[in-house]
Amino acid sequence: MRRASIAELKAKLSEYVARAKAGEEVVVTERGQPVARLVPLAGEAAVEARVAELVRAGLARAPRKRLPRDFWKRPRPADPNGRSLEALQLERAEDR
Repeated sequence: MRRASIAELKAKLSEYVARAKAGEEVVVTERGQPVARLVPLAGEAAVEARVAELVRAGLARAPRKRLPRDFWKRPRPADPNGRSLEALQLERAEDR
């Protein structure tokens, strides 16, 4: 757990927000006394924040509509030659 005075927090806010996003907790102090905590979001809010970040960075697209309720129960496409696994392993080997 990291500690930061209000003045330090104001001067380096982006750095402390990045630390919180990475999972670190920051205790904010005023005249040496703890007054607040900066903590990462939890649960669904954290997921939504991460997705928004990926969309802004151009690494993901926002969904156009919700998935159908039965989406995860639908049959998967056949891949008898294992090409999906082969492509995944190739990507990992290239460190992408």
